[in-house]
Amino acid sequence: MEIAAKRVLVTGAGGFIGSTLVDALLDQGCQVRALVRYNSAGSWGALEQLESGRLARVEVVQGNVEDPFSVSRAVDGCEVVFHLAALIAIPYSYRAPQSYVATNVTGTLNVLEACRTHRVDRLVHTSTSETYGTAQYCPIDEKHPLQGQSPYSATKIAADKLAESYYRSFDLPVATLRPFNTFGPRQSARAIIPTIISQALSRADIRLGSLSPVRDLTFVKDTAAAFIAIAKSDAAVGQVVNCGNGKGLAVGALAERILRLMGMEGERAIVADETRIRPEKSEVFELVCDNSLAHRVAGWRPSVSLDDGLLETISYIRANLTRYKADLYNV
Repeated sequence: MEIAAKRVLVTGAGGFIGSTLVDALLDQGCQVRALVRYNSAGSWGALEQLESGRLARVEVVQGNVEDPFSVSRAVDGCEVVFHLAALIAIPYSYRAPQSYVATNVTGTLNVLEACRTHRVDRLVHTSTSETYGTAQYCPIDEKHPLQGQSPYSATKIAADKLAESYYRSFDLPVATLRPFNTFGPRQSARAIIPTIISQALSRADIRLGSLSPVRDLTFVKDTAAAFIAIAKSDAAVGQVVNCGNGKGLAVGALAERILRLMGMEGERAIVADETRIRPEKSEVFELVCDNSLAHRVAGWRPSVSLDDGLLETISYIRANLTRYKADLYNV
């Protein structure tokens, strides 16, 4: 399915991946409507960092995926929907699990029902590699068992299954993209890579959680390209498709690599901070992606190397350091 010139909705467009996807969709020639979470400050989040001429081409609407009326109005008139709106921070899900059910489960249900009612041509729903839990085998393919090792991951499993049910029950043309860890410019200090970089630029030490978990890291422009490739692929409809690099790196080794790229090797202590460590049975120790299905059904492969992506991210955070609270644990 071609998406050029189509009316496209992105939920969660104020987020780091969502805003990057909006940018990429403009390059595809789409007419983009961006749903950002309503707030009294009128902030559009990371979407405001788009170049002003490009942002002027986007129809920005404020709303809340937890409200079905808000969602229905946003979906109305759109042919393709990318559903990225979610609460994503794992540590905060220990503190506020009901909020995650409201946004990730009920919010997804509202998007699915609105897409069914308005008969959209394609819905791409966003999953997460956290739904797999600690790997039972690596690399992880889409047949790997799902494990709810945090309230966050449990709500995303529920959302994914709702999407599956709408495909099977109502023939909704929905495909689910399951990204592994994404990084890049505009990402908040909630995530591991901005945490390392912003602390390296601001502190004498770098305080992290456990240093041994292994993660598969994908640059955000590659993740945005995967969303678009999945939307175009008729073969992806009804499927869950992984999106990742296929290479794993331990958190401690990642921190050392970033310091080396920043020219700070040996200048910062890397400390495992107990307050940042997940509960033992909740920690996900290894996530490495098998991305072969994405290539088969959508022709997608990552194109940006880890070091190139890290260098671009380092440059962004250097120029925007005041956006980061490096002295705080950002959950």
